[in-house]
Amino acid sequence: MSAQLREAASELAGVLWREHTVYRERSGGVVIRGEHVKRWISLAPAGGRDEILLRAGRILDGGTTAPARSEAVMPLSVGTAELAAACRRLLAETAAEAAVADAAGPAATPRGAGRKAAARPRRQNKPARSGGKGRHTGVGSWVVLLCLAGVVAYHFWSIGATP
Repeated sequence: MSAQLREAASELAGVLWREHTVYRERSGGVVIRGEHVKRWISLAPAGGRDEILLRAGRILDGGTTAPARSEAVMPLSVGTAELAAACRRLLAETAAEAAVADAAGPAATPRGAGRKAAARPRRQNKPARSGGKGRHTGVGSWVVLLCLAGVVAYHFWSIGATP
């Protein structure tokens, strides 16, 4: 099955993209990467005997791959043209979903999907405070300040620096 997948992936890669990289996954599947279109296709054995699982996804900035956006199960016995048609459909779905996510902005992108925590924008619209009096020092802060003043006073008293 692995040899059949590798052969089918090589033929499929030539049909889909001029520039591509084909490599084997640890799980026994084969991945076709199209760096110039920022997309990838994965062919992996499916539950059936002659079936393969086709998955498509995006390649993010920096070369990392996003999780699969769409997938389909096809028989391996179909020709390269049918596999290419199914892959083009999956790639079109992936591109459409990526365009919707990009248009919606970073809030629509799931957490951890290629963004670093430092790159997340800060929340701009904070809810208004009740009471409208503005900021003031809370009771807990006053307690801490009084304790600190007591420690400083005790220190000066213990060294004999009282007036």
